[in-house]
Amino acid sequence: MSEKYLDCITVENMRESDRLTIENVVSGRVLMYRAALGVYRAVNWHGDIAIAVGGGNNGGDGYALACILKRNNHACRIVKLSDKLTDDSGYYAAEAEAQCVPCEAYHSGAFANADIVVDCLLGTGFQGSLREPWLSAVNEINACKAQVISVDINSGMNGDTGEAEVAVRSDITVTIGYVKRGLVTENAANFMKKLVVADIGIVLAKEEYKLCPAANYHESQDGLPIPAPAYLQPEPIDVSSAEYTAPFVR
Repeated sequence: MSEKYLDCITVENMRESDRLTIENVVSGRVLMYRAALGVYRAVNWHGDIAIAVGGGNNGGDGYALACILKRNNHACRIVKLSDKLTDDSGYYAAEAEAQCVPCEAYHSGAFANADIVVDCLLGTGFQGSLREPWLSAVNEINACKAQVISVDINSGMNGDTGEAEVAVRSDITVTIGYVKRGLVTENAANFMKKLVVADIGIVLAKEEYKLCPAANYHESQDGLPIPAPAYLQPEPIDVSSAEYTAPFVR
């Protein structure tokens, strides 16, 4: 990020950018594959890989990741906390089942022997307090000895403010599309060791904040741009081009 500023946006702007991109540029199914591919490229995969999935598109990223891992000969298993899926996430859930990826309902001890746990439980729109079984799952992830990867945001964290009563503590957070404002707040730094952006080709609806290298930061009157935190990897993982379409997307 030596001379290039990174965009940092609100959750609402991310939601609108995602909608406009799906309507005008590329399908949600391809974007979900690219998100999973970005996560796949951010991690040195090994051992017992447990992918904790919730409902909605965040869970769909986990199912798509399972398909990619299986295709690349990495053993993985899905631990699900919800059966509520969008059309796109349901597609990848069915594809993971067709590829014989083991899937189990969340239970106490589900992550005890994992070498890597992938957090695909809750997305950037989460607000408030965790309820069961989400609270137990997050606490168990935090207590296990595995390397923890959060997809898009650490589950339990507010995407705009970074606030969280309880949230997943990750070794790597791979945020999708753009950095969300909450991920670079002082509180967010308590929950992640490394933050990586996966550029999946989402067209930005509007510019908001800019992140600049801390060494180049000179505070202006309005406090902008925002100095990038030390845990943010300077260069995004670029999986945005047309060549990145799922081999199993039909």
